[in-house]
Amino acid sequence: MTTAPTTATRLRQFDDLPGPRGVPVFGNLLQVDSTRLHLQLEHWCEAYGPIFKLRLGPRRAVAVGDHELIAAALRDRPDGFRRTTRLEQVWTELGLTGGVFGANGETWRRQRRMVMAAFDPGHVRRYHPALQRVALRLVQRWQQAARQGAAIDLREDLMRFTVDAIAGLAFGAEVNTLQSGEDVIQEHLNRLFPAVFRRIFAPLPMWRWFPSAEDRALVRSVAEVNAAVDGFIAQGRKRLQENPALREHPSNLLEAMLVAADEPDSGMDDRQVAGNVLTMLLAGEDTTANTLAWMIHLLWQNPDALAKATAEARRVCSDGQPPTVDQIGQLDYIEACAHESMRLKPVAPQNTMQALRDTTLGDVHIPAGMLVIAVMRRDAVSEAHVHDAARFSPERWLADDNPSQSASAAKRISMPFGAGPRICPGRYLALVEIKMAMAVLLSRFDILDVGTANGEEPRELLQLAMAPVGLKMRVRELEGHGSLATASATLALI
Repeated sequence: MTTAPTTATRLRQFDDLPGPRGVPVFGNLLQVDSTRLHLQLEHWCEAYGPIFKLRLGPRRAVAVGDHELIAAALRDRPDGFRRTTRLEQVWTELGLTGGVFGANGETWRRQRRMVMAAFDPGHVRRYHPALQRVALRLVQRWQQAARQGAAIDLREDLMRFTVDAIAGLAFGAEVNTLQSGEDVIQEHLNRLFPAVFRRIFAPLPMWRWFPSAEDRALVRSVAEVNAAVDGFIAQGRKRLQENPALREHPSNLLEAMLVAADEPDSGMDDRQVAGNVLTMLLAGEDTTANTLAWMIHLLWQNPDALAKATAEARRVCSDGQPPTVDQIGQLDYIEACAHESMRLKPVAPQNTMQALRDTTLGDVHIPAGMLVIAVMRRDAVSEAHVHDAARFSPERWLADDNPSQSASAAKRISMPFGAGPRICPGRYLALVEIKMAMAVLLSRFDILDVGTANGEEPRELLQLAMAPVGLKMRVRELEGHGSLATASATLALI
C-alpha cells in the first residue's frame, strides 16, 4: 500500500536516507535524551530534511516531519500501522494492563466502539453538572491561594482538576483530589508516563538488575493505581447489580464496558476493562492539564489575547459561576486560544508507530516492522505552511473574523489529537474541560503573574506528554463573586 503519491523514480531505502551519525551496536540510542526527544527530532529535521533515519539499538526508525505524510500514516491505522511492540513490552512489564490506547487489530475495533460511545457529546453534556462541581472545587483551591498570597503550581492543580473530571465521567467516581491534602491517586499516576517513556529509550534495562529507589517507588505506585482501578470496577459491578436498568442505559464508560464484557463471545474480560480505566485516567489527566498550563502561560505572554479571553469569560459567565452547557458553546475565543496553544505547544509533539506491512511514505520504502516517528509540530510552526507561524494568534482559528489567517491551513497541519481512525476519542471532553477551567479562572480572578522561579521560559519536558517545567501562577480574587462559603454553598446545590 502507498500512503502518499510517489514518483516514477526508484524508492529510497532506509540506508539511502540521511541522518545523524551513530555508534556501533547502539546506533543513535546513546544520543537520545528522552526528556527532550521532540526537540532533538525537530533539530534533526532542520539538519537532514523532513525524512531521515535513526538507529535505536537493533531497531530502525524513519522520522517524518512532513504533515501530509504524517496524516497519511495516521489514517493508515490500525491496519497499516500499530503502536510499537516496545511500548507494549514496557507497559506489560510494569504490571499495567492494556486498553484501547495500546490495543491493535480487532481488539482495538471492539474497544474503540465502546469508548467512542462513552465520549459521545450527548453523554458529556449529561455529565456537565458534575464537571461544574469539579470546577468549583478548583475555584475554592485558588481562592485559598489568592487569600494567602501563595503561588499556584499550575501542573499540580490542573492535574488534580482533570483527574477529578475524568474519574467522574468515565467511572462515576468522586475522587476529589482537589480537596485532598493526602497521598492521592494523581501522585501515583504522575510516575507512570515518565517511567514508560524513559524505559522505551533506555539502552539497557538496568531496573531489572539494579532497581533504584525511584524504581521501587514506581512498583508501589503501580500497585496503588491497580488497586484503585480494581476499586472502580468493583463499584461499577455493584451499581449494575443494584440497578439492572443500567445494563440497558449505562451511565458511564465503565458500566458500558462491563456490560459489553459480560456479553457472550465478547472477547473481553475485566482485565481489558481495567486497561481502559487506566488508559482514561492517564490520557485524560496529563494531556488536558498540560495544555491548560501552556495556554495560561501563552495568554500571559500575550496581553491582548488575554484581555479578549477575559472579556469573553466575564461576559458569558457574568455571575462568576461555572458555565452551563449553553455557555460553554459561547466561549469561541477561548476555544480558539486552546487550538492556538495546542499548535505551538502540542502535548504530543511526536508520535511513534510501527509498520504492520510493507508500505511507502512519499518516496521511501517502509518495510513491515520498521518504526515511523512522526514529528508533529515541525510544519505547524513553519512559515512555509502557516502565516506568521511563531506568533500566538487565536484569531487564525476564527476564519469568519479574519480570513487572511487561513484557519483551514492551521486545522489541516496542526494535529494535536492525532488523525484518522485512531484520533483521540476524548477530544470533545478535553475542549469542554479546557473551556470550563479557563472560564472560572478568568471570570473570578485577575492573573497577577505567570512564570518560572528564574523568570525564564518554561522548559519543555517530554514524558510521553510534553509539559512545562516550574510554571507558577499568582491570582487575585475579584470582588462581588462571593466567598469560600458561598462557593461551598453553590457546590452543594449543583
